Amino acid sequence: MPARTKLLLEGPILATLLRLAAPNILNLIAFVAVITFDGFFLGKIGTDALAGASLAFPWIMLVLQTTNSGMGAGVSSAVARALGAENRERADELTFHAFLLAVGLGAIFSTVMLLAAPSLFGWMGGRDKMLIDARSYANAAFGGAVCITVLNLLGNAVRGTGNMGLHAGVLVACVITHIALAPALMFGYGPFPAMGPAGAGWGLVIPFGAGSLMMIGYLRSSRSIVRLSFFGVAPRWALFADILKVGVPGLINTAITNLSVVVLTGIAGQFGPEAAIGYAMGSRLEYIMQPIAFGFGTAIVAMVGTNWGAQQFDRARRIAWTGAATIALVCGIVGLIVGARPSMWLRLFSDDAEVARLGAMYLRIVGPFYVFFGLGLGLFFVCQGYGRGFAAMIANAVRLLVSAGAGLAAVYGFGLGETGLFAAIGAGFCIYAGLTTLAVIGVSPPSAS
Repeated sequence: MPARTKLLLEGPILATLLRLAAPNILNLIAFVAVITFDGFFLGKIGTDALAGASLAFPWIMLVLQTTNSGMGAGVSSAVARALGAENRERADELTFHAFLLAVGLGAIFSTVMLLAAPSLFGWMGGRDKMLIDARSYANAAFGGAVCITVLNLLGNAVRGTGNMGLHAGVLVACVITHIALAPALMFGYGPFPAMGPAGAGWGLVIPFGAGSLMMIGYLRSSRSIVRLSFFGVAPRWALFADILKVGVPGLINTAITNLSVVVLTGIAGQFGPEAAIGYAMGSRLEYIMQPIAFGFGTAIVAMVGTNWGAQQFDRARRIAWTGAATIALVCGIVGLIVGARPSMWLRLFSDDAEVARLGAMYLRIVGPFYVFFGLGLGLFFVCQGYGRGFAAMIANAVRLLVSAGAGLAAVYGFGLGETGLFAAIGAGFCIYAGLTTLAVIGVSPPSAS
C-alpha cells in the first residue's frame, strides 16, 4: 500500500486533515488573487468594464468551480475509493475517464456560453458599453474553457491519491502568470496590443493551458501513484458512472451556488446599477468562502473516500464532522471580521460612495451567517467522500429558492428593500446548513443499506 494511502487510513484525524489541507492554502491564495486582481485592474479601465466583468464573472467561476470542486470531487472520490479498496488498475482507468470527461465538459461550456452569453448578460442588466465589455471578457475566457477543465479534473485525480500539493502548486503558478500577463494584455505592453477586458480572459486561459500540459506530463510519469494512459483503455460506462454519481450532483451544486449570485445580482439590479455592483462586490467574498472550504474539502473527500472504501466507517464519520466543523469555524471568523469592517474588502474594488454603502450593508447583514454557509459547504464535501452528493445538491437548491423567493417577497411584498433581500440571503445559508446536516446523518454504510 502506498504511504499516502496508509496515512489516510491510519494517521491522526485532525493532524492529517490539516497536513493535507495545508497545500490548498495555495489554492485559496490563487482564487483570491484572481478575484481581487481582476477586479482591481478592470476597475482601472472604467466602471463599465468592472460592471461588465461582474456580469461574466459568476459564469467564469462556474467553470472553475464545477471542475475543481464539483465534477473534480467526483474524480477525487472515485480514485480515493478505488485505492482504499487496493484496486490500482481501476484507479488508473478512472484517470483516463476523467480526461475524457474534461474534454467533453470543456466543449460543452464553450459552446453553451458563447451562444447564450448575450441573452444572459442582458437579463442581468447589461446594456450598451457594459454589455460589450462583458461579452469581450467572456468570449476570451470561455473560448479556452477546455484548458480549465483538463487541468482541474486531472488535478483532482492526483488529489484522490492524497497528493494535495501538486495541483495547488500548478494553480498558483497559473495565477502568478495570470497576474503578470493579464494587465499587459488589458492595457498593452511591449508586443501586446491593448485588448481591454478581453485581456483578462486571455490572461486566464493561456496559463491554464500550460498547466494542463504539466498535469498530463506528471500523470504519465513514474512519479504518480495513478497513471494516465491513452492506449489500451476502452471507455466503460461503469467507470464514468462511478465519477458521475458524485460529480454530477457536485457540478449541479456548484452551478446552483453560482446561479444564486446571478439571480440575486438580477434582483439587486432592480434598485439600480449601484445596488447590483454593491451586492456583487460584497458577494465576491463568498467566492473566497468556497476556496476556503475547498482547501479542507479536498482533504475531506480523500480521507472520507479512502476510509469508506476500506470499510472503516466509524473513522470516516469522525473525519467528516471534524472537517466540517473546521470549515464552519474558519468561514465564521472571516464573516465576523468583514461584517465589522466591510471597508477592508470593498475598497479594493470601487471608490463609489453608493456602491460602498450597499456593499457594506450586505456584509454587515450576511457576514455573521457565513458560519452556516461554511458548515453547509463542509458537509457537502463529506457527502462527496461518501460517494453520495445528491441530497447535498438538493439542500443548495433549496437555499437558492429560499434566498430568491424570500428576497423577492421582502422587496415587493413587504417593501423592505435591500435590507430585506440581504436578510433573506442570510436565512438561506441557515437552511443550507440544516439540510446538509440531515443529509450526512442519513448516510448508512453499504452493508447496512
